[in-house]
Amino acid sequence: MLSQLADKIDNLNDFIGRAVSWLMLGMTLIILAVIFFSAFFRLGWVWFSELALYMHAVLFTAGAAYALRHDAHVRIDIFYSRLSPIGCAWVNFFGTLILLIPSCVAVLFFSRSYVLASWAVLEHSAEGQGLPAVFLLKTMILIMPTLLILQGLSILIKALAVIRDNNILTDD
Repeated sequence: MLSQLADKIDNLNDFIGRAVSWLMLGMTLIILAVIFFSAFFRLGWVWFSELALYMHAVLFTAGAAYALRHDAHVRIDIFYSRLSPIGCAWVNFFGTLILLIPSCVAVLFFSRSYVLASWAVLEHSAEGQGLPAVFLLKTMILIMPTLLILQGLSILIKALAVIRDNNILTDD
């Protein structure tokens, strides 16, 4: 049953990661358009530039759990790559339990009022012609650690399965 939960979490973060990856294409096209209109027509729109910035922020915040799920995050790999599967499972277990989850809980705890205050006034861009959706962007501050905690739960489940399976094999 726990492995099914881990699979559901993995599938959720895979879906979100693949979906937000399309923002890279949109962001690239918008940046090219900003450069084109600025260079050739001396035209610029603040909201258009902010849109690329928002896409960039969503790409990284919503894609962080996807990167974690696929081991595409930054890892100091001096020792980890030399460990056995059980050693890697222990590192993943304790790293998730001691570093990842507490850090994400702290981000959720300390940013909640900041995000809610933004929602309370439906915060707009400080630029006059900017996007009226800063409150939506700030919501990503809560979504990112939530997705990371979920992925951490999946990592914990998988690490425990490796540890349990290895202990069963070594006890025989």
